Amino acid sequence: MFWRLINKTEEAIISLLLVAMTLLVFLEVVLRFVFSTGLTWGQEATLHLSAWFVLFGASYGLKTGAHIGVDAFVRLFGPFGQRLISLLAILLSLVYCGLFMYGSWIYLAKMQRIGIELEDIPVQTWIAHSILLIGLALLSIRLLMLLWQVATGQALGFRHNDEAKESLHLAEELKREESRA
Repeated sequence: MFWRLINKTEEAIISLLLVAMTLLVFLEVVLRFVFSTGLTWGQEATLHLSAWFVLFGASYGLKTGAHIGVDAFVRLFGPFGQRLISLLAILLSLVYCGLFMYGSWIYLAKMQRIGIELEDIPVQTWIAHSILLIGLALLSIRLLMLLWQVATGQALGFRHNDEAKESLHLAEELKREESRA
């Protein structure tokens, strides 16, 4: 129940960020090219919306398997070897997230102490940049969940899209449709 709520909240936030970013860019284009004006804060808002979108999306992409994986080397090994390599990759990813979160914490604490606002939007910098901690915390949670799945044998490793397999499947379907026509 808790994870379903987290997943739905994450999906909703990603959707809202994408819609807001798209509408803001569209509005900026119309204002600039039709009315020769613009929003003074539009570019900065778009930049921050896209940063939030990317960092929320990294966690969500890990959950859904949307990240592209290069696993040609890993597939040379049997299931046990694949699990060991995946465990190592997950642990290294967690170390990376931990280091990045530590640096983000220091940065955000300094920005909060200094009290600097964004250039064009009256929002404290530490609030706008807090996605660093939020996104990396979500990514770490997803990595810990994957670590558990690999350690308990529920998964061999990172789930990812096999684009080559999908492309071959689409090409075969296209051939079948052409032969019917």
